[in-house]
Amino acid sequence: MTRPGDVRLAVELGVDAIGLVFAPGSPRRLDATRAVSLRQAIPPLVHAVALFMDNPGSEVEALVKQVKPDLLQFHGSESDAFCRGFGLPFVKVLAMGGGNTDAAGLRKRYPSASAFLLDGHAPGQPGGSGERFDWSHVPPLGKPVFLAGGLKPGNVGEAIRAARPFAVDVSSGIESAPGIKDGGRMQQFVEEVKRADRSNPG
Repeated sequence: MTRPGDVRLAVELGVDAIGLVFAPGSPRRLDATRAVSLRQAIPPLVHAVALFMDNPGSEVEALVKQVKPDLLQFHGSESDAFCRGFGLPFVKVLAMGGGNTDAAGLRKRYPSASAFLLDGHAPGQPGGSGERFDWSHVPPLGKPVFLAGGLKPGNVGEAIRAARPFAVDVSSGIESAPGIKDGGRMQQFVEEVKRADRSNPG
């Protein structure tokens, strides 16, 4: 999210978490001032998630102090020790675009991760590109799995039924331009997620 109005609408629609991007090179990257204003629009019981990709530790630490996120999400080559070093639960992203499904290796490398997010981009590339992967090949990771990559209102139901993830993560699939969320698409997306949840209880 990059605009307070988009945050408020997402909250009204019933989302569980709002992403704030600090990854270098992302068209959705926020500076600390904008991030704090967005954080203030997120009410209690909705998680604020700060997204990083190989940011320096000092930068992550400063942003954690200023923005006060509830959860961290790491997209780069960060180690488990680095990810857990900020005193917050974290999600580690697995780039599925390169066919990387070394589930056992990932579990071993990131024992402290609270969850894993599977995204459609290739290793070393930023997320949020709208690239999907084969949802029927979700590796057994032993932790909650978040699903991302190419999700949009027209296919999120199919993705949920195929992968049965703990959560879904969307960015470009509900945008009219990078960083600019489309209210109609946001509403459609949430409705499709709820419909899929009703058809696949548990």
